[in-house]
Amino acid sequence: MGPYTNTKQGFDIVIVLVYVDDLLITGNTQALVDDAQKTLHNKFKVKDLGQLRYFIGIEILRSDKGILLNQRKYTLKLLSKARLGGAKPASTPMEMNIKLTTVEYNSMVGNVNDPILTNVHSYQQLIGKLIYLIIIRPDICFAVQVLSQFMQHPKRSHWDATLRVLRYLKGAPGQGILLKKGSITSLTAFCDSNWAACPNTRRSITGYIIMLGESMVS
Repeated sequence: MGPYTNTKQGFDIVIVLVYVDDLLITGNTQALVDDAQKTLHNKFKVKDLGQLRYFIGIEILRSDKGILLNQRKYTLKLLSKARLGGAKPASTPMEMNIKLTTVEYNSMVGNVNDPILTNVHSYQQLIGKLIYLIIIRPDICFAVQVLSQFMQHPKRSHWDATLRVLRYLKGAPGQGILLKKGSITSLTAFCDSNWAACPNTRRSITGYIIMLGESMVS
């Protein structure tokens, strides 16, 4: 976080976000942002790319309603790598009432119709990419957290469920989060839980959402 100044109206602040050799500069006053840019230009060789459009895989679109964050290119790349470009989109991230179980559970009940995957790395890699996508797609958060529980010993049913998440994303690859324009006057949180819902551990599952004004931030 960069410098700030104290004014009669409150604090003016500028924030510099650094990712490897990419920098994102923002603030609540243009003058302070310009000062930060000048300081960086004086100290380092920096190229100004203008208004933000793309950063760490996230696309930024602007409209009269606010700023839309999406990962359309990232999502389409996932679909292409999984060879699901011609697949039929799914209406939901997961099948209703599906119960995904562990290898140990299968051994106890004698289920031999759900073999262990031979290529564990492909499953782990795909789940990791979906976890990153959750930043902009909270609608797949529950499905991905369920599937991430089977990273060590994934089965065929887990792989099929992961492909369904991708087919769900195919229905609207450009969907994202809208940060609405206007003043922020409230911070609101909602939460809910499903008691003892996990079939493997009998643990409860809790979900939450945090709104900053009318925009979802977590």
